[in-house]
Amino acid sequence: MRRAVAAGAVALALVAGTAACAPEPPAATALSLSGDIHTHDPALVVGDEGEPWYVFSTGDVRTGLGSPQIRRSTDDGLTWELVGTVWDAGTRPEWAYEAVPGVSNFWAPEVVEHDGTFYLYYSASTFGSNRSAIGLTTNTTLDPDDPNYAWVDQGEVLRSEPGETDYNAIDPGVITDADGTPWMAFGSFWGGIQLVELSWPSGKPVEGASPVTIASRTSPPNAIEAPYLVLHDDWYYLFVSRDACCKGSDSTYNIAVGRSRDVTGPYVDRSGKDMTLDGGEQLLTTTGDMVGPGGQSFSHGYLAFHYYDAAAGGDFRLELRELAWDDEGWPVATTAAEQEG
Repeated sequence: MRRAVAAGAVALALVAGTAACAPEPPAATALSLSGDIHTHDPALVVGDEGEPWYVFSTGDVRTGLGSPQIRRSTDDGLTWELVGTVWDAGTRPEWAYEAVPGVSNFWAPEVVEHDGTFYLYYSASTFGSNRSAIGLTTNTTLDPDDPNYAWVDQGEVLRSEPGETDYNAIDPGVITDADGTPWMAFGSFWGGIQLVELSWPSGKPVEGASPVTIASRTSPPNAIEAPYLVLHDDWYYLFVSRDACCKGSDSTYNIAVGRSRDVTGPYVDRSGKDMTLDGGEQLLTTTGDMVGPGGQSFSHGYLAFHYYDAAAGGDFRLELRELAWDDEGWPVATTAAEQEG
């Protein structure tokens, strides 16, 4: 009997030792942000070592004619300052105001660089309508203090019209695939998330290209938007925001992700469910005072998104997190504290 008890004790000790040595699950690292982080739909551009970081975001109708806002950090994304807007009264894209009557501010910009040129895509729309357009402006530098700094309007990229198109031309997210071909994911509600091939150096759809659906919900109102594509370890990852944004502390926004070996899909979640059939791996959702995270972008390992701060009456805030990746190759956006909670 004593031998059996001793053996059992040894076994328990081994189990306890194994548990004690078990590796911690992967967790994201949240940056501690300060300064002006009043940011919605952030497009993050992480600078090279020693260079500034930038965040472009949805415009504010109270300043800059609703032009996309620009913020800069000179300490690797920790402290942020507002450094201006993309256009002013003298340089605004008049065609966009004509294409979308009633547009007052411009949403969800995207910024990518190709061959020394920065391409800034933006959304022109009004709430509840798919009379929308994606526009493009370019610059040779992001530094507003550079004497060569000037945004040059390149006009319309894509448009949607009520009764003519079943998608909504907003929320652009651009990726260059492993073969060097650029693609733009876009879409909000209506027909879901679309993908269209682009061409350099124009940054616009190739002639004759038609958008194809790569993600959708299976029931009205098809609450999916803000696509962003990321290439990581030979997988293409499609990040999307789902459910309701823009309702302060009542927002139900959340971020989901799927992946594919091919940029054109199909994108599936961990269980293999296709994202065109309401698939999607839950990445981030409301936790504590962080309500309705979404409107995401990605740059050099960092996920940027906005959330509504319940402790500040539902006002929106910028959040930056360095993603972790699990053993199966899926991104992890929750922090260790959130996982423990």
